[in-house]
Amino acid sequence: MGEKWVLMKTAQTPTNIAVIKYWGKRDETLILPVNDSISVTLDPAHLCTTTTVAVSPAFQQDRMWLNGKEISLSGGRYQNCLREIRKRAREVEDKEKGIKIEKEDWEKLHLHIASYNNFPTAAGLASSAAGFACLVFALAKLMNVEEDESQLSAIARQGSGSACRSLFGGFVKWIMGKEEDGSDSLAVQLVDEKHWDDLFIIIAVVSSRQKETSSTSGMRESVETSLLLQHRAKEVVPKRTLQMEEAIKNRDFASFAKLTCADSNQFHAVCLDTSPPIFYMNDTSHRIISHVEKWNRSEGSPQVAYTFDAGPNAVLIARDRKAAAQLLKRLLFSFPPNSDADLDSYIIGDKTILKEAGVEGMKDVEALSPPPENGAAQKCPGDVNYFICTRPGKGPILLSNENVGLLDPETGLPK
Repeated sequence: MGEKWVLMKTAQTPTNIAVIKYWGKRDETLILPVNDSISVTLDPAHLCTTTTVAVSPAFQQDRMWLNGKEISLSGGRYQNCLREIRKRAREVEDKEKGIKIEKEDWEKLHLHIASYNNFPTAAGLASSAAGFACLVFALAKLMNVEEDESQLSAIARQGSGSACRSLFGGFVKWIMGKEEDGSDSLAVQLVDEKHWDDLFIIIAVVSSRQKETSSTSGMRESVETSLLLQHRAKEVVPKRTLQMEEAIKNRDFASFAKLTCADSNQFHAVCLDTSPPIFYMNDTSHRIISHVEKWNRSEGSPQVAYTFDAGPNAVLIARDRKAAAQLLKRLLFSFPPNSDADLDSYIIGDKTILKEAGVEGMKDVEALSPPPENGAAQKCPGDVNYFICTRPGKGPILLSNENVGLLDPETGLPK
């Protein structure tokens, strides 16, 4: 076997947004949560991580590049994922290239990893979730690991808790588990992305800067100081999770919206109940909530659910495309782009919704009238950076075309 070969795999993994929130760990090292959580996977066409992993006898050490910059792999979370996957590696043979890797060779061989997010990192859009899920999924394919997605999710969980939920499409539940070793803390798919394909999602990216309080330290402070968190984990979430599963199964949007909004608000209440208090939402976030609440009330039944993770960005889930088009008109009236912006970079993702909203260009945005339920709505240009239009999506996939890889197939270095 020549020493020059490079073996590579490239995968694409979606991000996910929790509708029943994960906030608080009972074990920091293994990343075991204090409660179950449920999320919706977002369409990877609009929000995903692409990761290429390569192995070669020529590599001197494990190395990783994120969005083009080399980063250290010495952190415990990366090391846990690499160790757990290597433990499960099996024999790999590529007859075409004349490569054979024995099971025991994996301990000695080094890896190169390149990862790219098509959305802002660490700005409250679950980039670490997609990232660790993609790393584990790609390595599992490279190393011929036989574990299924649920078992892989327990490894991804050790990189980033919510990463375990990105190993499936549709709606996903992270079961908190009872075992001390975390073996039963893993993700399962509740329904796939086709089950409720009426839903349409608009994300208002209020700020794509990195957040002041990372989720990791925020959670730790909440667990240590918030009495509300203890009550939430013990009394509220177990009941709410069952109700949410039922709402998803029955495609009952009224119940789904009520539960989603309530759980988001309680999560942010826990942040405020933490000492010192943590503020993830800002004035724009609050204004968006107020607009949605007014509209839902005026319609008599919910048209839109809102949920916010550890950041100010609003994730707005509309009951169907018609409601999404109405929502987009309301959002563009209140949060128009700055005068020098163009609509094409202000609305990204699934742009077909613009046509349904009757908005073709900036002139149409300027001509929008205030929503009837909110006649006094103020225009706040520049308060939203941009909107992402998307929908529930599928789980991780392997990309077979070598040209889309992020590493050079000859050298194993970034292209």
